[in-house]
Amino acid sequence: MLSHREDNTQRIAAMNEAAEALGLRVGLGIADARAMHPDLEVLEADPVGDERLLTRLADWCDHFTPLVAIDGYDGLLLDISGCAHLFGGEDALLQEVVRRLAAQGFDARAGLAPTPGMAWAAARFSGRAAVNIPAGGEGEALTPMPLAALRIAEEAQRKLESVGLRRVGALLNAPRGPLVRRFGRLLVTRLDQALGLVEEAISPRLPVPPLSVERRLGEPISLLDDIKDLLLLLARTLRQDLERRGEGVRQLTLSLFRVDGVVSRISVSTSRPLREPQAIALLFREKFAVLEDSLDPGQGFELVRLAAASTAPYVEKQEDLHGDAVVVEDERFSLMVDRLRARLGDAAVMMPTPAESHIPERQAEFMSFRDWVRQPARSGAHRFVMNGRGSGGAAAAVQQEEVTWSVSPRPLRLLARPELVEAAAEVPEGPPFSFRWRKALYRVSRAEGPERIEPEWWREAAISAARDYFRVEDMEGRRFWLFREGTYDGETMPRWYLHGLFP
Repeated sequence: MLSHREDNTQRIAAMNEAAEALGLRVGLGIADARAMHPDLEVLEADPVGDERLLTRLADWCDHFTPLVAIDGYDGLLLDISGCAHLFGGEDALLQEVVRRLAAQGFDARAGLAPTPGMAWAAARFSGRAAVNIPAGGEGEALTPMPLAALRIAEEAQRKLESVGLRRVGALLNAPRGPLVRRFGRLLVTRLDQALGLVEEAISPRLPVPPLSVERRLGEPISLLDDIKDLLLLLARTLRQDLERRGEGVRQLTLSLFRVDGVVSRISVSTSRPLREPQAIALLFREKFAVLEDSLDPGQGFELVRLAAASTAPYVEKQEDLHGDAVVVEDERFSLMVDRLRARLGDAAVMMPTPAESHIPERQAEFMSFRDWVRQPARSGAHRFVMNGRGSGGAAAAVQQEEVTWSVSPRPLRLLARPELVEAAAEVPEGPPFSFRWRKALYRVSRAEGPERIEPEWWREAAISAARDYFRVEDMEGRRFWLFREGTYDGETMPRWYLHGLFP
């Protein structure tokens, strides 16, 4: 028996069949229950653990349908429309669910019906482990059930019982008007939902992927190499579906269903629509390299599913004389970035984008490569430098236009935040002739400047004063970008900062 605190009183939250046989009921105070049966074993309920377990069961129910919703703290709703034939029919599927749950140690009750309300009532009040209510049989099945089968509040049940209405059958032929006026519209709505007169939709806990392929295995697999081989076969099947739709994948999820009900999900995303099975397999190999030690196969995986969680239109590529698609440099670069992101995370590859600011540290913002290529088209193609060469990179892939940053010479390396230095300079506005940065003293041989940058007066977090920037070179040829904040006015001394380093 499990207990929980309600209104400063410990009450029964759940109990087994032995406790039910003693005449106890959920909601009864623990003190009253012990007074009747002193030998009761009572444990504290664990709502967080129950929720975690129910979520795990919902993952496992993806075996049967992608439309799985969590119902309260003790139930699941599965929409099996179009799925039953895969398991030999509705009755076979129903028995399979109950059998598999029993094998995992659960005492489950299952109801199958044309409506969610009727299935909910059948699972809880039919008195059978598994019951299938045929279409048109909702009224007959509901007649002997208690009012709680309608999913109404306890207060409404007590009001109905006070006037002699104790079973759902007493409400089926009753005039609707008086029921609504006296007991509220929810009562009639719940009744009509169970009967199928009012449509009731369920909200799946996970979005349904537009495309998915799976392989059910007669013998469970546990070796990573077997999973990789099977993944490649699934990717080839998925490619055929994508070609028919004229699409490519942007996000993929590999679901591995263990024999004991544990489900592992591995997701990768792409910077451009992708179809090629080998490229998909490469992305997942990077994921496996990271997850290899944490991916526990247990007694093996019995179902492997590859789902295209997100798709986008795919632009066909010109084939060469051998019939193979021509892979351009842009695609190679995008695939390399996707592999890095799969292994190291989205933040592993960041792209600079212009920002609406003239303050040096705010002129560019960094975003993940995946978000960068999804930006709306600009005027011109972005260009970048890699390994010292200008490259179109992902520019052609995203079909963006060139953006020119017209700024005065800036250092190649800009510090994330300007660092305070101790500088000696000519008064009142001359360049520094020496400065100390990170405990090292640098003597200036040449200087160029100043370049004044005013604060952004329209921003609340604007810099406090104008900056005068100098490009300086020390005795050993090292070049720095420093600025003076403030001026010599006789009362306050300006502060000097190092902001960047030139090559």
